[in-house]
Amino acid sequence: MIAPTAHADDAAATGAAETTTSSTITLTSATAVVTSTSGYHLTAMITNTGKTAWSAGTVSLYVNPMYTFVSRTDMQEWSQNENRIPTPSSLGSASVPEIAPGATATVSIDVKADDGALGRIANWGPKPLLLSYAHDDDSAQLRTFLTRSSDGLGNATPAMKITVAMPLTSSHWTANSEGLEGLVTGDTTTNTSANANTGDGDTSSSSVAAAALDQDHARFDRTLAQTMTKHAGLQTIADPTYLDALAMPPQVTAVMQPAGFDITTYAAKGDAQAYANAGVGTDQWNAQSALGHYRDAIGDQQASTRTVAWQGNAKWTLKALTEARRQGYDTVIATHDFDSSSSGTVHTGTAVVPTEAGDVTVLVEQRELSNLVKGKATSRRAKAEATEAGRLARFVAQSAFYQMEQPYTDRNLLVCFDQSAAAATVDAFMTAIEQSSWLQLTDLDTLAKATPHVTGEDAAAEVPDEAKLTDAKATDLDNTLSALTASHGDIIRFRDAILDATSNGSSAWIDTLLAAHNELALHALSSDGGSAGVQDASRTVSAGTRQLADDLLGGVHLTPSEAVTMVSETASMPVTISNTTAYPVTIRVSSITDSPEIVTSRTNTVTIAPRSESQVTFTLRAATSGSTAAHVTLLDRTDQAFGLAQDTPITCVLKISDKTGFVIIGLAVLLGILGLWRQFNRKKDPDE
Repeated sequence: MIAPTAHADDAAATGAAETTTSSTITLTSATAVVTSTSGYHLTAMITNTGKTAWSAGTVSLYVNPMYTFVSRTDMQEWSQNENRIPTPSSLGSASVPEIAPGATATVSIDVKADDGALGRIANWGPKPLLLSYAHDDDSAQLRTFLTRSSDGLGNATPAMKITVAMPLTSSHWTANSEGLEGLVTGDTTTNTSANANTGDGDTSSSSVAAAALDQDHARFDRTLAQTMTKHAGLQTIADPTYLDALAMPPQVTAVMQPAGFDITTYAAKGDAQAYANAGVGTDQWNAQSALGHYRDAIGDQQASTRTVAWQGNAKWTLKALTEARRQGYDTVIATHDFDSSSSGTVHTGTAVVPTEAGDVTVLVEQRELSNLVKGKATSRRAKAEATEAGRLARFVAQSAFYQMEQPYTDRNLLVCFDQSAAAATVDAFMTAIEQSSWLQLTDLDTLAKATPHVTGEDAAAEVPDEAKLTDAKATDLDNTLSALTASHGDIIRFRDAILDATSNGSSAWIDTLLAAHNELALHALSSDGGSAGVQDASRTVSAGTRQLADDLLGGVHLTPSEAVTMVSETASMPVTISNTTAYPVTIRVSSITDSPEIVTSRTNTVTIAPRSESQVTFTLRAATSGSTAAHVTLLDRTDQAFGLAQDTPITCVLKISDKTGFVIIGLAVLLGILGLWRQFNRKKDPDE
């Protein structure tokens, strides 16, 4: 072992030296749980953030093997470099080469299991650990924790129960554009699951996944699957529509609301009709629907599993809990802003809240531990926790301290990953938990059945009074609902005022289109959990509903017409209408000109067969030569315009052979004869 320099040793003795602004130490890996045989291994990266080269230096590692943290404040102040805990025992050191400006150097310190400093640890639990870097006349320190298990110490206490849950959802949803187009047209080349249809058949058996996973995500991540298999104690709660979209869905502990529908925001909005107008009813996201998707995913219509509602962007207010219970969820997970306690000792993360619809068991995550697994440091001033290695060290130390606070009290803490957790992160934290002798992994059922922390009125008192949906989230919700309502309304309009409902199978077809729209709408209204990736996915599937409505209305359209030239006072103007949808439509066609001298007949009613064209004829009448344009518009059966209008140029050149011409000539001749007669028969003046 290399002896530390005097400079570094002095800093270690007080534990109070300040980190200079020109030096950066980053913890990249460290032994999370120290046992009697593990030793201790640490790797750090030194970055020169200055403007000049640093001479070769030394990194030294120190611990206080006898120290016992007495409070959470004590631990927090140590992590933030705010107290003066001595760290006199050296664990080793390593040389650091010269570092150029902007460059980095990686150093490692390996401490054997029989090291004297490790051997002096007599009690299990977290110990203050100091990493010190000295070069030239400068130094920097990084504070973290070394946590010793009770292995080999003989002073173990009963383990504290811990339940670790992870949501299985995806932020890689997209609208199945080809499938949606195939639904509209009945084209089996773009919708392979749809039956060919001529307008007289039944397409009720046609189906298409309107919302689909990106091609690269249609198979469950192999690394994550291996992690789930390795850590059987990990409780996975899946979006059942995600499972249904996977080629080979994994085994899960429970399912959440379909598409991760945001129940808390739904309750905060307080406008069920707005959701219904957008195409999303409670039957799409209730517990029964979740179970149905799960059964479809695993191909067993008799299968059963637990349903648990996962928290969305707003808080679990009493209104939100009541709505969840009314829709069949008797258990919900609160991932933020439920437990207001931050100073008392940790407790079992359950509360049984009475609502008008029945009791709801709220599984409340332990805030500090959950934030650490989600990649959030306990404080911006806790520099070591800027990396996963530092957060892992703090997680292990913090959980050990919680057990040491009340070693003989039966408690079960809930820790939740977020949906973006990488497999490597899950593996690292689960491995550390499994190695922690003071922790005992339990499953979701055990947690839900544990003696609750609070019940009845006491539990109701802990329920947040306000949803606290941010203004940005509320605006996004309103915009999404508005867009979905418009697209849903267009499909309803097509059904009621354009589609020829007398055709066999048309009702089932339009129901399939509405189901596709509403599937996309459900995904658009999912909780994004603050994830930009999910926000992008929500916008993508929302755009899919607009595409579906536009494809449907745009499937009935005018075919471009040629200009019309009139050479008589009457003429005909043919107009062709195309219908590319799978069923016949009955509509009206309107025509009007800008000129009072050249006019057209006003409207025609026409039925167009599926995937075909029909022609209607308008009568043109002209009183004089000239030019104008006929504005041709498609009208639904309520006389509301839809689709793109078309202007057809009309030019009128009246010839002399027209009846009008003969009338003009006749009048001219008559006036001429009358003039001559008057000339020869008028009384002449005597002087003339």
